[in-house]
Amino acid sequence: MEKISVIIVDDHKILRDGLKLILSEMGNINILGEASNGEAFIALLATHKPDVVIMDINMPVMNGIEASKKALEIYPDIKILVLSMYGDEQYYNTMMEVGVKGFILKESDFNELERAINALATNNHYFSQQLLLNIIRNKDTTTGVKLTPRETQVLSFICQGFSNNEIAEKLFLSVRTVEKHRAELLARTSSPNSVALVMYAIRNGLVKV
Repeated sequence: MEKISVIIVDDHKILRDGLKLILSEMGNINILGEASNGEAFIALLATHKPDVVIMDINMPVMNGIEASKKALEIYPDIKILVLSMYGDEQYYNTMMEVGVKGFILKESDFNELERAINALATNNHYFSQQLLLNIIRNKDTTTGVKLTPRETQVLSFICQGFSNNEIAEKLFLSVRTVEKHRAELLARTSSPNSVALVMYAIRNGLVKV
């Protein structure tokens, strides 16, 4: 099995060393490099292209938000997993707008970190269970968006991380039809991307998690 290449970006060496030790135990991880701030990470991308980046938010010189934005401009297909001590909604909303695919809290355990990395490496998104619970507790039940049964089905599969092809197969639809449903859901919820759509759906109780 091909290994998942990872770069760790965090300003605390003890945390980077701890993550390297944890990742080495997973077996399917190849650690390409590490950086202590966003600027050093961007420089690293000149010679390294990881599958997944584990990114802190609060760092000197260049923070994780700006670094993620610049990295995605260079390599739009890079999968960035935010690992932060901050559970406040302002951070993950901003990071979603930038285009990151995953967000877990630093108190997450080994299994959740492994699930998150594997999810991103297979083109899915991942949000920590604690983060989802926080969203559910604070969800806005005043949304005026009403979905058809078919739209609800498609949205449910999107929230589970399935691709358009997989959804089409499960619902016996053409891929083009699923693409149209996804585009319509994005437009109706004013979501800039599928990750934002998932968060909107959970926050507003459009799907069950």
